[in-house]
Amino acid sequence: MAQGRNSLVVPQSSAALQQLKMEAAQELGVTIPSSGYYGDITSREAGSLGGYITKRLVQIAEQSLSGTSGNIR
Repeated sequence: MAQGRNSLVVPQSSAALQQLKMEAAQELGVTIPSSGYYGDITSREAGSLGGYITKRLVQIAEQSLSGTSGNIR
């Protein structure tokens, strides 16, 4: 069964992904709007935030697959 474009494979991961987004935004200096409307952030900010989150998710997956733990930044 095909899933929608932005649907989560594991719906319970929503809170963890939101936390990761907030941490990434803070590290990059991007202000996440409290209203949830992202139309006021620049394409550069959105792209850097998305790229950083993807990079972190890949690092987390690699750690999981290798059986190591630790905090990669």
